[in-house]
Amino acid sequence: MAAVAVGTESTTRRIGSMQVFVAVIIALALAGGTLRSLVRGTPDIATAATVFAGIFVQALPFLALGVMVSGAVAALVTPDRLARWLPRRPAAAILAAGVSGAALPGCECGSVPIARRLFGAGTVGAAALTFMLAAPAINPIVLVSTAVAFPGEPMMVLARCVASLMTALVMGGLWARFGRARWITRQVPKAHEHDGSRWTVFTEAARHDFLQASSYLVVGAAAAAAMHILVPSWVFEHLAGQLMLGIAVMALLAVILALCSEADAFVAASLSMLPLVPRLVFLVVGPAIDLKLFAMQVGMFGRAFAVRFAPITFLVATVVATGVGLLVVGNR
Repeated sequence: MAAVAVGTESTTRRIGSMQVFVAVIIALALAGGTLRSLVRGTPDIATAATVFAGIFVQALPFLALGVMVSGAVAALVTPDRLARWLPRRPAAAILAAGVSGAALPGCECGSVPIARRLFGAGTVGAAALTFMLAAPAINPIVLVSTAVAFPGEPMMVLARCVASLMTALVMGGLWARFGRARWITRQVPKAHEHDGSRWTVFTEAARHDFLQASSYLVVGAAAAAAMHILVPSWVFEHLAGQLMLGIAVMALLAVILALCSEADAFVAASLSMLPLVPRLVFLVVGPAIDLKLFAMQVGMFGRAFAVRFAPITFLVATVVATGVGLLVVGNR
């Protein structure tokens, strides 16, 4: 009977995501020479590969940091416990979540799995989404990088912090008022239902989130690389004197390029032919929603959530950044 049970168990065992991940890595390593020759012989593919590698390499360390924090959240924090920690009033809970985003030195790739782990019903869900939008935009690393990229423009740092925080608070408030639990169609493992140690819960949750989030990061980075080579360089030359057109283009460019929030300030600073307001819009929209974030939100929350949350986030971030930019940095 024992032999039959073991045999049955072995025949029903399925290939897991980790085995698939290792197999893909081995296949890419074996095909490295062929791929390198293809890239060298085609300038457009070389450009796309450079963009893809830049986005992925920039984002991966912060994704790893984020999933480690999300694993700790799975082992130590539940949505019910978070609900007890948050202020009872929804507005105060959302504000607390937004301000606490300054404490996590990571980028948007890491904030998505953390927010998914913290997500719960009602006020907890709104607070988690507020944190997801605030953390990659107002943490000290991002603000310092913005100050370094824009020397002599301290108001750009202030404007970015204020506009990003306002965007997060507005989206948290909108979810608290209009959000529906049925839009969340992707589930994460209920780690607290297992009998394993906290270390086991931590490692399993971190592994799950890393494999899922990194796969969608690859999809988003590949889409951004493909779109990057389709934007001609002469576009910026026609935007210098057209503020509203420049805002629209820079908002769309932030979505397409999908840069890490720790690096986007240097890209915006290099576009010195544009006024400060369009460049501020670029810095606020990018960490809130871009191609890789949309792909990761689909993977973590589900398509029904992403197709509603992403367009509204884009609109709110663009409008808020434009208003704050005109008030703080002016039309220059």
